[in-house]
Amino acid sequence: MTAISPAAQTETAGPFEVTHRLILAIALPMTLGFLTTPLLGLVDTAVVGRMGQATLLAGLAVGAIIFDLIFTTFNFLRAATTGLVAQAYGRGDRREQQAVFWRSLVIALAAGVTVVALSPLLLAGGLWLMDPPAEVEAVTRTYFLCRILSSPAALANYAILGFVLGRGQGTTGLLLQALINGVNIVLSILLGLILGWGVAGVAIATVTGEVIGALVGFAIVYGRFDRTDAPSWAMIFDRERLRPLFGLNRDIMIRSFVLVAAFALITRIGTAFGPVTLAANAVLMTIFLVAGYYLDGLANAAEQLIGRSIGAHYRPAFDRALKLTMAWSLGLAALTTMALLLFGRGMVDLLTTAQDVRMVAYEYLPWAALTAMTGALAFLMDGVFIGATWSRDMRNMMLAALVGYIAALGILVPAFGNHGLWAGLNLFLLMRGLFLLARIPAKAGQTFRSVQ
Repeated sequence: MTAISPAAQTETAGPFEVTHRLILAIALPMTLGFLTTPLLGLVDTAVVGRMGQATLLAGLAVGAIIFDLIFTTFNFLRAATTGLVAQAYGRGDRREQQAVFWRSLVIALAAGVTVVALSPLLLAGGLWLMDPPAEVEAVTRTYFLCRILSSPAALANYAILGFVLGRGQGTTGLLLQALINGVNIVLSILLGLILGWGVAGVAIATVTGEVIGALVGFAIVYGRFDRTDAPSWAMIFDRERLRPLFGLNRDIMIRSFVLVAAFALITRIGTAFGPVTLAANAVLMTIFLVAGYYLDGLANAAEQLIGRSIGAHYRPAFDRALKLTMAWSLGLAALTTMALLLFGRGMVDLLTTAQDVRMVAYEYLPWAALTAMTGALAFLMDGVFIGATWSRDMRNMMLAALVGYIAALGILVPAFGNHGLWAGLNLFLLMRGLFLLARIPAKAGQTFRSVQ
């Protein structure tokens, strides 16, 4: 067990009670904050969709997938930071919390600069992977070359949000997410639609929102630091302390890349069904993200409470956090699926004015609605395993689910076309959740035995 100096200890160390109120105090603000992300996707899709050309919407969809492949690969910056900060919070180690933040921020900025430098290769690789038609590729290039400039700020926001969530500061997380996406939404409408800049305007809006969010987020986090607990640079970059972060980063990066690659397969396979079906799938994937981000607030509550319980060496808090967050997640997922079935057509109509795209989207809407139920357990289990820093098991179960997903697509798509594609996605989500849930009893027993 790591020694903690008295100066670095706080009243947060030790046993604590997990209540519905504590869970909702973290989950509700972050649910609202994360909902601004799919809302942004809705606005961006609506701005481009209202130009009435399936090619523009398809180009935006391909560009968004390429950025998902790039940025979500670095999602470990948020996830690892949250888990390590939450555990330090549970131990009452304020100095280590600050040290984790600085380590993650330095890695984020270095990675962001590297992404910009490698942007020509990343664009070429993304277009080769997605293989869009020539007219769609032209739109994607425009979007990519503008948005790639946001990389350092976007990755810095991962580190900042990870620190905030690790401390259970849901309201601050809400503020930052609302700021980033609010600026983005307003500028997307202004630049993309009113001023007529189209896809380029949507991309520039994203860059602006990320930069403003990073500057404000850093100011908030740094302004709250107690200088008496400030870690030395030697402590921040100590090899033994960096090792857990890099180990988590590696496993979570592999897991995140596999997840985004699985989602990219939907767009890649969808290109074979033509631009209209590709555009309809893009609209429905936006609806799927609404469900996913809606449930992510509870996953974030699980991250913080599970990590804190392990840091505090307190099994009762772990068990109760798991039980209550699971009940909330499954209940909200059921309500979300019902709402999407009832009101999903209206969402489709808001996202595109192209009648042919609308008609195709209506046909496959029930599959998108079902993702809330099939994905709820997967989203929550991600939060549990991130908070516990069980990254190797999370990586391995993701790879196992991917094997099942590819097998399902190989059987279902030839037989049922786009219906098979969406059925495969739902099976993939379900497998992820069940595989991870099955690992919890053994991992929890091992973890709490080791900290006695």
